Amino acid sequence: MVSKKIVLHFSRRLVDRPIVYHLIKDYDLEFNILKAQVTPAEEGMMVLELKGKQGDFDRGIKFLTDTGVVIDALSESILRNEQRCTHCGACVTMCPTGAFELDLVTRKTKFLPAKCIVCGLCIKGCPPRAMELHF
Repeated sequence: MVSKKIVLHFSRRLVDRPIVYHLIKDYDLEFNILKAQVTPAEEGMMVLELKGKQGDFDRGIKFLTDTGVVIDALSESILRNEQRCTHCGACVTMCPTGAFELDLVTRKTKFLPAKCIVCGLCIKGCPPRAMELHF
């Protein structure tokens, strides 16, 4: 079983086609949309986690590229600068995916990078600027 987070870029001519539908129906893939910005008659972007058997995954990726969808690996990541972090908990309340947890015993925040979709909300809202974007 393969599971990867990828970024899909749709040109204007592709935004109203049922591309993701075909990933399910024709290639037996599971997906979880992590972030999307698709506007009719304009370009679109979608971050998704794609899961399936290796052969199905490879065929699905080929379908996307043959269709004209530009695919990027999710190459950005968020890291926490432990020296700057004051464990104020601001990140816990703003993260849409639950990538931060508050340890009720130690009162410290724990960062769970596997849940992060690199939306950047924690970077903007971190008072001590402990969250950093890395490529």
